[in-house]
Amino acid sequence: MTYTLTQRFWFDAAHTLDRQIEREGSLRIHGHTYHAEVSVQGTPDPATGMVLDLGLLRREVEAVRERLDHRLLDEIPELGKPTLENLCAYIARHLAGRVPVTSVRVWRESIGDGCLLTL
Repeated sequence: MTYTLTQRFWFDAAHTLDRQIEREGSLRIHGHTYHAEVSVQGTPDPATGMVLDLGLLRREVEAVRERLDHRLLDEIPELGKPTLENLCAYIARHLAGRVPVTSVRVWRESIGDGCLLTL
């Protein structure tokens, strides 16, 4: 059997975005509360009964959250353009090699936008 563990977190951040629709507001610095969920999959270790120690997952997720929370996303060079897609990829890259990430979801609850990256 394969199990999926998840850890959710949120962060507040500002950004600008050059886009064709809703252009004027997007070009100005504005902020959102972003929600994110990281998933890992696996088979529980017979000795521990766990796929992954959730304390480890929380610690690694918190380190990524600190890189994003209360930041101007435009100023994070490894992020690229501050889109939902790039936020998913950024989170996945920073967790790679630390935890066996299988998906990352980022969404903005207040306006209903979201993105799911499946690895």
